[in-house]
Amino acid sequence: MERQRRDYAVVLGGSMAGLLAARVLAESYTDVTVIDRDELTGVTSPRRGVPHGRHAHGLLALGQRILEEELPGLTADLVEAGVRIGDLGGDIRWYFNGRRLRPSHTGLVCVPATRPVLEHHVRMRVRAIPNVTFAERCDVLGLEATAGRDRITGVRVRRQAGDGAEEAEEILEADLVVDATGRGSRTPAWLEELGYSRPGEEKVKIGLAYTTRHYRLSHDPFGTDLGIIPVATPAYPRGAFFYPLPGDRTRAELSLTGILGDHPPADPGGFLAYVRSLPVPDIFEAVRDAEPLDDPVTFRFPVSVRRRYERLTRLPTGLLAIGDAVCSFNPVYGQGMTAAAIGAATLRRRLREEAQPQPRRFFHEVAAALDAPWEISATSDLSYPEVAGRRTPKVRLINAYMARLQDAAAHDPSLTAALIRAFGLIDSPMSLMRPDRVLRVLRNSRRRPAAWGEQRTAGAFAHPPG
Repeated sequence: MERQRRDYAVVLGGSMAGLLAARVLAESYTDVTVIDRDELTGVTSPRRGVPHGRHAHGLLALGQRILEEELPGLTADLVEAGVRIGDLGGDIRWYFNGRRLRPSHTGLVCVPATRPVLEHHVRMRVRAIPNVTFAERCDVLGLEATAGRDRITGVRVRRQAGDGAEEAEEILEADLVVDATGRGSRTPAWLEELGYSRPGEEKVKIGLAYTTRHYRLSHDPFGTDLGIIPVATPAYPRGAFFYPLPGDRTRAELSLTGILGDHPPADPGGFLAYVRSLPVPDIFEAVRDAEPLDDPVTFRFPVSVRRRYERLTRLPTGLLAIGDAVCSFNPVYGQGMTAAAIGAATLRRRLREEAQPQPRRFFHEVAAALDAPWEISATSDLSYPEVAGRRTPKVRLINAYMARLQDAAAHDPSLTAALIRAFGLIDSPMSLMRPDRVLRVLRNSRRRPAAWGEQRTAGAFAHPPG
């Protein structure tokens, strides 16, 4: 269908989801405005509106592919800025259950940029689009609708004056409003105010916390690898993400993770003791004598939430939601930015096929695309006995099988590649249960675990997360 030109689109939120939505909308709308309560221009540090931006972030393989398609040359820009890229399966030291996965070349690109660096480069690209403007330091107060409340016509906003005072309310007209304000989205409440039902929600309470600190290292613990990631599992529920910062491998970011109240402390002594408790001693040895560059900072994530907009029978036209506003995942699986990219790609398809994106069609497509990452996240969380939730026979079978697959991948690089491709959303999670892979799991999961010395010298293999 020939693409039709519309007039005005407004995006609520200038984070990754909002920026990618604006990039897509700019091809179909005459004017696109991105509204955010933070200052955006020239910001290269963590923003107030993105408190988790101070902590480790992962960009899954599918997300990297979508970003590169939407913003060609973005990866090259990041490399020029000092980000060292590599292979997701071959250039990261992955540990599951205290055992290192056998490294495997997957062909999937790992871009270990910090969230502020990645967001800054995406923001610069989007800001350079001629018909995209940013309304910074601007609060969204609510939606405007027709008298019959069947169509959204704009948003009410209030700009923040430079002296901290508030200016008068104003209305920004829009043919389409896209909510990318994250897990604190007010769209459910706005729908209720307009006479619609709130979307149902699915929740998994994980009680997660990240605590992050930055160091100047006295020696290089990474070698040719991009990072060291002991993944939290029921057997070893404390995890970490440890990698050098872009442009300076003497500086490193260490994010510790803990669930269900076992949170990494924010006091320096407690933080270091938590590091020492990890099943990978390399990290403790790297930071115990390193120079701290800041104090530990904690971010708490109590619950994963999936809002089921696709199950609503009535929705007003002119209003969509993407990213964490639709589904907010346990961040240890690195799915958030990729889910935002999936939402933007879905929006592009709908704009190619419809003069006005129909909310129910859009949300049904988004839901179908999010089924795999949600299943990975929710099912994995339910592998912890203390996490409340319904454990169907399927969930129990998958978690029992995944534990054996992870053990087997310590010996079989083809299983490492399969695991990374599934977690990266390139292959279906069910691909891990192909008959040939089940046989490999059965053959390798019973082998003797490598001793600590063997594990620590596993870098000689060549190099094994989001």
